[in-house]
Amino acid sequence: MKKKNTFEQPHDKVREPLFHIVRRTDISMRKSWMIRIIGVLLGMLVSALFIMLITGLNPAAVYASMFSGAFGTSGRIWQTLKDTALLLCIAIGLAPAFKLRFWNVGAEGQVLIGGLVSAALMINFGGKIPNALLLILMAVLAMVCGAVWGLIPAYFKSKYRTNETLFTLMMNYVAIQLVEFFVDIWDKKQSHSVGVINSANKAGWMPYVGGKQFLLMVVIVALLTIGMYFYLKNSKHGFEITVAGESENTARYAGISVTKVILRTMAVSAAICGLAGFLEVSAVSHTISSLTAGGRGFTAIIVAWLGKFNPLAMTLITVLLSFMSRGATQIASDFNFNKHASNILIGIILFFILGSEFFINYRIVFRRKEAESE
Repeated sequence: MKKKNTFEQPHDKVREPLFHIVRRTDISMRKSWMIRIIGVLLGMLVSALFIMLITGLNPAAVYASMFSGAFGTSGRIWQTLKDTALLLCIAIGLAPAFKLRFWNVGAEGQVLIGGLVSAALMINFGGKIPNALLLILMAVLAMVCGAVWGLIPAYFKSKYRTNETLFTLMMNYVAIQLVEFFVDIWDKKQSHSVGVINSANKAGWMPYVGGKQFLLMVVIVALLTIGMYFYLKNSKHGFEITVAGESENTARYAGISVTKVILRTMAVSAAICGLAGFLEVSAVSHTISSLTAGGRGFTAIIVAWLGKFNPLAMTLITVLLSFMSRGATQIASDFNFNKHASNILIGIILFFILGSEFFINYRIVFRRKEAESE
């Protein structure tokens, strides 16, 4: 005879949770961008409350100062465009790797390697060969060395299934130490700094175009952005990246060599990050140090992720981040703000932007109230 379970309560109903989270699969682009815009507006509203309660300042004056810091003068506009171009170049490099689900967090190191090679060529060949040839050599070798730096973790990932996140992260520290090593070799004054390279003859410096220092760099990054958009959307390689990123088994079934796709995609990704190092050294700082990348390699991860690996959407995200960064510097100057307080404002807005991604990818479903049983 079956023994009755004393804990069994057949008349009790299992209570459903008040709400549950369901993944969205059919949200339109228009609706997703509306959610992002609402997130930005809410972030600015909460930042305004922070400004009023903590500092007692007028939020409208603070936001006007931010706008002035980013777009107030021609010089400030070009500084914002410069920041946008450098950050976007790295994000464009990360896009194909992330679309493949290869989590390349080593952009900092790849930028440093590209910058290191560029600085080495400036130091050893500056004034000895024509400047145009020197710039071409710097760009090509920066991309080649960046690609090699990215192929190392890609090879171990495809061959031995190593964790690419940890591998690429560790490569950053190797690149930092390499830069420090060569800086100490090139440093003649024992100041742990190379200083401005070729300040007298400007060999290896990207030329001014139309009297603008950063115009050529901005044009290069704009062309690169358009090229990456069509590469991912319309090329055979872009199709293989999409398929392999969704499912490696499906890619193999379709006759796609996953190993080949991983190596090729990571080479392209790291080469573009190496190019960003060349742009930083030749067009902006004209020097090299362990701080050349400036944390952009990690910020670019946010840009690539928020832009859904779409280069055109990533451009808008980059402009917004550059605007906030320049604006935070300006309000710190205008209102004698603590630097950390300015970063808090940026953090609040970024929090709401990242939070909006949750509502783009998921929706909250509340359970319906049912009539109570007896």
